[in-house]
Amino acid sequence: MPAIRETPSDVEGYTRIVYRRVALVVLLGVAMAAAFVADLVTGPSSLSAAEALRGLFAPDGLSPSARVIIWDVRLPQALMAVLVGATLSLAGAEMQTILNNSLASPFTLGVSSAASLGAALAIVLGVGVPGFDNAWLVSTNAFLFAFGSVLLLQSLAGLRGTGPETLVLFGIAMVFTFNALVALIQFIASQEALQQLVFWSMGSLTRANWERLGVLVVVLAVVSPLAVMDSWKLTALRLGEDRARSFGIGVGRLRFMSLLRVSILAATAVAFVGTIGFIGLVGPHIARLLLGEDHRFLLPGSMLTGALVMSLSSVASKVLVPGAVLPVGIVTALIGVPFFVALIFLKRERV
Repeated sequence: MPAIRETPSDVEGYTRIVYRRVALVVLLGVAMAAAFVADLVTGPSSLSAAEALRGLFAPDGLSPSARVIIWDVRLPQALMAVLVGATLSLAGAEMQTILNNSLASPFTLGVSSAASLGAALAIVLGVGVPGFDNAWLVSTNAFLFAFGSVLLLQSLAGLRGTGPETLVLFGIAMVFTFNALVALIQFIASQEALQQLVFWSMGSLTRANWERLGVLVVVLAVVSPLAVMDSWKLTALRLGEDRARSFGIGVGRLRFMSLLRVSILAATAVAFVGTIGFIGLVGPHIARLLLGEDHRFLLPGSMLTGALVMSLSSVASKVLVPGAVLPVGIVTALIGVPFFVALIFLKRERV
């Protein structure tokens, strides 16, 4: 069989594609940084944009109340929006790849419903892990239940003859089961507990603080490099399981490790901010349209697009209703539905 030789034009074409993708990732980073600044300078208080930016570098020049607004309210929430968006979008990109389903996300497969069940048990019935401070009870419960839901998916993935389609169907079944249990708890809840649970389920950045930011930073810093290390394996998996196995890739182990990373990322994000929909679904689709299927670029690009969409949603939550801050989960749903429909039609035009 004659050897396949690469011509200079092939190498130059590939180099141009790589440079283009690198440039797009850089542009996404710049757009995300701009959205973060916009999120930081907007809010219901009377602080101007100049005062907000000056407060970051020279906080002593502001009044005590202004420093509190910037350093204890706006900055933690703006950083939480970036981190949660990056976390959920990275989880969504991996899940769509390992399940070979463009509609898969941590929330369509029961993670958010499981977290809501854990939060409902803590808020309404006071059921939680003994030894945890009350301030962390809801977050801990939400994390454990969300993590456990993906562990169920992992255990099913280990069964002989189980394919991606079965995992998706099982995840949908978990969504209906957990939602029914949450509805049952809401039925017996007091008015005050019901109000707290409904607000939690809407998804909000107002619970952001420096301790939770620290936890999320550590999780993202540990998990995201592991995902990038598997980027070529995930790219090969997009060619089909048989092709990936022909390259010497253990598809079962790859799927297990990816689901483990997805469970940690999604569970941590949901535990801190509640239910935030569409970020894990829309973010990877935007990155895939811009960068293609090469996961060396798709995974970082998904993190940046998720952070960008989340920051813009946070800005919208503060400007749609003057003087009030809407739960960001409502905004992501309102923005995500038409945006996702537009992506579907754009993808159909390209086919």
